[in-house]
Amino acid sequence: MNFFRHRPFGLPSLAVLMIAAAGCSSADDAPSAAVPRPGTAVAKFCDHLDGVLPKKVDKLARRDPEPASPLTAGWGGDPAIILRCGVERPAKMSDAEADGVEVNGVGWLLEQQPDKSFRFTTTLRKAYVEVTIPAGRTGDGMAPLVGLAPAIKKAIPEGIAD
Repeated sequence: MNFFRHRPFGLPSLAVLMIAAAGCSSADDAPSAAVPRPGTAVAKFCDHLDGVLPKKVDKLARRDPEPASPLTAGWGGDPAIILRCGVERPAKMSDAEADGVEVNGVGWLLEQQPDKSFRFTTTLRKAYVEVTIPAGRTGDGMAPLVGLAPAIKKAIPEGIAD
């Protein structure tokens, strides 16, 4: 009996599938970010912000997270600086003891995260813009906020977000 007559037909197909899948993956996958779901007025502000955001922040090139959206932006590698526009008002904004900072005319709520990253959320603007700075970049202080302030002032009017 010839054993080579009864080859498993699924094995070559499986090998092709595995090679194709390996070719589709990448070592430098884009970061990910949850896309906010703001109302129409806030979404218009965010769309305008997306069009005026800088190409570089703190010397890092823009590299937007997945899924692609005008409500999110990113700079750098892994982990990246992530901006999300149209986020909900953080509960911490009601805390009279919350930390805040003003950077080049833009007010921010400051929240250190358990992983030592920082989350900043704009205050007194018609849309809440959240910027997350990873722990590895916090040594640069608020340099990313300095780079983002002109775009936020241009695109998001002062006021209270709905």
